[in-house]
Amino acid sequence: LFIEGKVPAPPLTHLSGLVVEEAAVGSSTWSIPASAWWQSAAGVFAGGTLGFVADAALAGAVFTTLPKATALVSSDFSTNFLKPASPSSGRVIAKGTVIHSGRRQGLSEARIEDAHGTLLAFATSRCVLQPLPFDPPEPPHEFAPMETSRFDTPGPYLRPVEGEVVPQAVWDETSGLDLVQLWEKEERSPAPSCSMLGLRFVEVAEGVVTLAMPASLWFCTGFGTFYGGVLTALADQAINTAVLTTLPPGTSFGTLDLKVNFLRPVTPDGRELVARATVEQRGRTIAVTTCRVDDAEGKRIAMATGSAMISPD
Repeated sequence: LFIEGKVPAPPLTHLSGLVVEEAAVGSSTWSIPASAWWQSAAGVFAGGTLGFVADAALAGAVFTTLPKATALVSSDFSTNFLKPASPSSGRVIAKGTVIHSGRRQGLSEARIEDAHGTLLAFATSRCVLQPLPFDPPEPPHEFAPMETSRFDTPGPYLRPVEGEVVPQAVWDETSGLDLVQLWEKEERSPAPSCSMLGLRFVEVAEGVVTLAMPASLWFCTGFGTFYGGVLTALADQAINTAVLTTLPPGTSFGTLDLKVNFLRPVTPDGRELVARATVEQRGRTIAVTTCRVDDAEGKRIAMATGSAMISPD
């Protein structure tokens, strides 16, 4: 029904262009345009962007196997990154497949590719299944097509991009900590991906970063729930920024993997979610970082771990 346009598009579709392209029992394919809004300060897409799409395909694949009156909640998400995406990728496409769907839990896997068929990442997820506490009404036999909503402005992903991709000369001359401190002081424009998610730099030190993001209705699914892919993108941004604060000038890094555990649901009340990332181990070529995400009341809603490969010179 979502594919056929017979139920309303969720806020996530208007925000990012996220759509479901194919669905069958045990599989689902979702994609977003490779909008320049997803660029990091280095010009490529952060790993969290790939996770943003993958979460829909992973949960969607399990959802296609469920009977009526059954709810699905993502429990954990794990991905391994192979190649970065960029606006030249055309689209970021996640193809999810069920591994197991039982009475209480479901497992799924997904391949994330660009429009050219290049494999960007591989992800897995576990979902918890619960019966709804009521009998939903029977739907009508025929669904009429929904009228297209009309707005004075296009969806955010179609608007002129805000934020800055940092020139190479700046990377060559500026340490990561100095650059992040400029973002914290608002003396330099943040990356487009930070503007897309409404991220705010709260606290910065070497190896430690705190970011805040509003629990906005823009981040809700068609079921009215807060999308786990947004929490994945938030945690990834915090982890990446924490790693960046440890780098000298002329040094790059790439995310290798990311694991997120979702602990409690988020209420989209507009109040800030806070992500605190700490580099636990910084070697010559590998950094391991943890992140915790709390809601406005200080309750833990997610925890994440990521590793990155550092490339000197």
